[in-house]
Amino acid sequence: MKIFITGISTDVGKTITSAIVVEALEADYWKPVQAGDLDNSDSHKIKARISNSKTKIFENSYKLNTPASPHLAAEIDGILIDLNEIQEPVTENHLVIEGAGGIFVPLNEKDTIADLIQPDYKVIVVSRHYLGSINHTLLTIEAIQNRGFQVSGIIFSGSENKSTESLILNKTGIKCIGRIDEEPYFDENIIKEYADLFRENLLQLQ
Repeated sequence: MKIFITGISTDVGKTITSAIVVEALEADYWKPVQAGDLDNSDSHKIKARISNSKTKIFENSYKLNTPASPHLAAEIDGILIDLNEIQEPVTENHLVIEGAGGIFVPLNEKDTIADLIQPDYKVIVVSRHYLGSINHTLLTIEAIQNRGFQVSGIIFSGSENKSTESLILNKTGIKCIGRIDEEPYFDENIIKEYADLFRENLLQLQ
C-alpha cells in the first residue's frame, strides 16, 4: 500500500501524521522534496519518533536549502525541479509519501505537489482547525477528486472541534481515520500510542 499524506496548509501536522502512519504499518517513508531545515528535516523527525526496526527512510529527491515554497527554494539554489527526477523508491513494504505544504504548493512554474500523486496512491488529508479551515479542507478534497483521485481518509490534528469535524465528514462522506490531540510533545511512546489507535482504520483504507 502506498499512502500519500497531504495537508490543507502548511504546519497542520503532516509530519506527525506521517510518523504515526509509518509506525502503525511499519512502513517505509519518503519525502520527495525537502525545503529548508536540512539538518533537522522531516526525514530526521520521522526517524527520531518511530520505534519499529523495519522502516526504511528513503532519500529526498530534492534537498533545498531555503525554508520556502519549493519553486522559490530551488530558484535560490540555482536549480529547477524536474518531475522526471522525482522517482518513487522501489520497496516491497508499505510506503508513506509526505507532500510539502498543501497540494497546490508549486514545484516549478508549471507543476505542483498535486502532480506527485499517482493513481495507486491512497490519499490522506490532514486537517487542522483554524478560522477558514473548513473551506481549506473542502477545497483540498474537491481539488484532489477533480483530478480523478480518491481521498481515502481524513486525520484531524489539534484541539477537537466536533461541529467542524462532523460538518466536513458529513459533507464529504470521507472516513475519519482518527484525530491527533494537541499533545505537549510527541516522542516514540506517544507516536506508538496513536499508531495502535489508527492501525485498524489504516489497514482498511480503500
